[in-house]
Amino acid sequence: MNFICFSYIGLKVNYIKIIAIALISILIAVGGTLFYRSKSSNNAIIPMNSSANDAALENKFKEILSNYRKIIVLVADEDKLSKPELDASIRIGQEVFHENQEKIAEVERTLDSFVTSTQTTRFETTNRLLDYVESDNTLFDADRLAFKDVLASLQTSVTKDTSLTAIKMHKRISEDLEALNEIEHNYEKEMGQIFSHFEQRGIVLKREKWDTYVAHLKQLYSREKILKDYGTVLPAAIKTEPVVGVPENSKPEGEIFGNKLPPKTIVLTFDDGPHKQYTEEIAAILKQYDAPAVFFNVGQNLGSVDANGTAKLSPAAKISQKLRDSGYVIGNHSFTHAQLSKLSGDNLHAEIFNTDALLKAMDANRSTLFRFPYGAHNQEGLQALEKAHLKSVMWNIDSLDWADPVPSSIADRVLRTVEKEGRGIILFHDIHDRAVKALPIVLDRLVAEGYQFAGWDGNAFTVAKSDKAPQEKVSVSSGYSNSWAIVIGINDYAKWPKLQYAVQDSQGVRQILIEKLGFPSDHVFSLQNGEATRNGILAMFHDRLANSSVQKDDRIFVFFAGHGATRKLSSGRDLGYIVPVDSDPNEFAADAIPMTEIQNISESLNSKHVFFVMDACYSGLGLTRGGGSSNYLRDNAKRIGRQMLTAGGTDQMVADGGPNGHSVFTWTLLQGLSGKADLNGDGIITATELAAYVAPAVSAVSQQTPAFGSLPGSEGGDFVFELPAETEYINTATTQLSSDAIALNSKLDSTRSEPVIDEKSIKTKSNPVIKVKDLQGTVQTIVTPTAVPVSARQMAQHANDRGLQLYKEKQYAEAESQFTEALKLRPDFALAANNLGFVYYKQEKYVEAARWFENTIKIDPSRAIAYLNFGDAQFHGGDKDKARKGYQTFLELSPNSPSAGYAKQQLEKL
Repeated sequence: MNFICFSYIGLKVNYIKIIAIALISILIAVGGTLFYRSKSSNNAIIPMNSSANDAALENKFKEILSNYRKIIVLVADEDKLSKPELDASIRIGQEVFHENQEKIAEVERTLDSFVTSTQTTRFETTNRLLDYVESDNTLFDADRLAFKDVLASLQTSVTKDTSLTAIKMHKRISEDLEALNEIEHNYEKEMGQIFSHFEQRGIVLKREKWDTYVAHLKQLYSREKILKDYGTVLPAAIKTEPVVGVPENSKPEGEIFGNKLPPKTIVLTFDDGPHKQYTEEIAAILKQYDAPAVFFNVGQNLGSVDANGTAKLSPAAKISQKLRDSGYVIGNHSFTHAQLSKLSGDNLHAEIFNTDALLKAMDANRSTLFRFPYGAHNQEGLQALEKAHLKSVMWNIDSLDWADPVPSSIADRVLRTVEKEGRGIILFHDIHDRAVKALPIVLDRLVAEGYQFAGWDGNAFTVAKSDKAPQEKVSVSSGYSNSWAIVIGINDYAKWPKLQYAVQDSQGVRQILIEKLGFPSDHVFSLQNGEATRNGILAMFHDRLANSSVQKDDRIFVFFAGHGATRKLSSGRDLGYIVPVDSDPNEFAADAIPMTEIQNISESLNSKHVFFVMDACYSGLGLTRGGGSSNYLRDNAKRIGRQMLTAGGTDQMVADGGPNGHSVFTWTLLQGLSGKADLNGDGIITATELAAYVAPAVSAVSQQTPAFGSLPGSEGGDFVFELPAETEYINTATTQLSSDAIALNSKLDSTRSEPVIDEKSIKTKSNPVIKVKDLQGTVQTIVTPTAVPVSARQMAQHANDRGLQLYKEKQYAEAESQFTEALKLRPDFALAANNLGFVYYKQEKYVEAARWFENTIKIDPSRAIAYLNFGDAQFHGGDKDKARKGYQTFLELSPNSPSAGYAKQQLEKL
């Protein structure tokens, strides 16, 4: 059978401007939701013990919603604003954002003290609050996004209460957070559908268009009035308070500006940290690109300073110390993130010198870099910096990641500004997950465009000298904008022998592309049996893909399962063909599709990477060989890729009879795409890794010799699949592979080494070297790409995913080891805790299983399936009372679950 696999994995970049603008204030809204705290309230906790106070809370909640809406109006149509309007809108928006950050802190304290109290009315108040979020008919879907962080805070607080009422509350909040995530996703995609799986949730999506929402807000507020309310009026010829882009003749001496850098030079800066999770993830990404950076820390995040000026570092300072030890520069970003242009005297002095004392306590040779919050300063502030021997660092490229929660639009904004400026200092913040997601998109494109990253050498920003020869600029990125696929399967040939597995193979490939690998279903085109004529196949390429719909940063995956044929040319070279359903064996040279035509099509496609996978007999194609890559991600940002993987050589039949109605080749391919081909354990599968897994594995269990190579026109780019994080909580309903599938997988796995899953191995283990034939039949050596550096959190997820795979193959001891590794890396990983417990359960270690299900419940008390698993463990362990409680709690939380009938049956046995 012939199979052409076309998979394109990468970070999806959504350049739809309106969506980027549309969602800009989600974070800000997130920042301030239910309650209001003025700057003078300090650590005050709002009392919540009367209906009057409930009404006051709702009023404060509405004030925050009003601010959220105003910010949307401020940032809407950003590309149409004049520079004074945009500068003022950003400055006021940042002020509101940081006010909301203060409000979040107060809200968290208030909610924590309230829901963990002994007041009998505490959940009544919380329920009324959720009722408002879920069902108030004055709220748009977008309004509800303002409550996201507050609901997360509520969830954390409720976790401390183990009563059934609190567990139900936790479950309700969890469902609301899932609904809010879906609202955010829907606005990004602007899809006009209602998701039926929300019908049981409190929040019922209305699905208003974002334009409709913004138009409604503009009827309520005007940008001019908002600015005026915050003390800013913009006459026709206004000279606004400088934030960035200060005119040359007004820039204070000693300040560092991005537009003074050499052309094609970028400085990466990150403000407001350190953050307990995101800072280290950003550092891991920077390491991957060998990119230096400056992290401007807020002093109160590092520790405290007493009245005598003695600094005491907090545990969070260890994050910054680790950054410093890794070669990154730590800068001063004031002590409380106050607007220093409004301060003077001792207050101004303390903001600068308290953080300086903390940085000196962390490193006596601390850097001399300082960043004014909001970029706002007065002359006294500059004089204070001079006294402290510090330099002010401004920026000229603002990511606006503090306001925009959509990573693709953050990246788009940065890249558009870089293109305009040609150089500069980029402002990011390391306190948001969207900055983590946007950063690789930005770095991929900048590397592809030939930009260099400068670091601070103690005196100036300079690019470190390298012994490597400069690499040629390629105006494409390795980040994929969209993913496309053509999947073809033919069983019912009219004049060729009929096949049994081709259609099933194509269906299996289509399913894994959509359900696991992130290909949009409307971008995966299928041809089966009678549809797969010669004209139909060629039209699919020319009409569906070779047009303006496919962009230069897209990926295309092509899979063909059917007959293949080979004809010997007069030169002695073999020419391969794929056989359409309407081909005649006596005329296949005329009515089949020669691989030379496929090669021509591949070169004409306007996409970054194309990957063909051919599951067909006699699939020798005479392809050219592609070069290897020692640093996958950096090289891949620069190189076009046209690759092909075939099922066998020119003289080989393809083996049918694999598990679940697949050929051996396609079964192995599907297993590889499910995660087994992630040979270095970094959560990414390249076409090279896939070939390195599939080729030797198929050769070991059949008479086939799969081949892998590059098509003409390839520049060495490698097709990439990004594995999604597994989220399945293993339970009695979890399916495992059949005996024949497990037996075949055992044979396949014997041909390769185990994947790398720990940081030490990623750093030290040499890459596997695999012998694979190229498509001319010559043996080639391929080396799988170096593992991408990842955070401990990501490594934990990869270990869990590997454990799930092993569990489904009934390799319980190995699965136990992987889940254990995941918990070592991330002790609060409820998913891994549950899955470890179920592995014990399957091995009839009921006491140990029950302990881990209890741990799961402690981590995530509303996880209903953990109570069902706990009930099963106690049932078999002989503790009927605990088993009964587990089943009853499960039914309380999920009365309509498919497993509810099973739980009731178990209760009847007790």
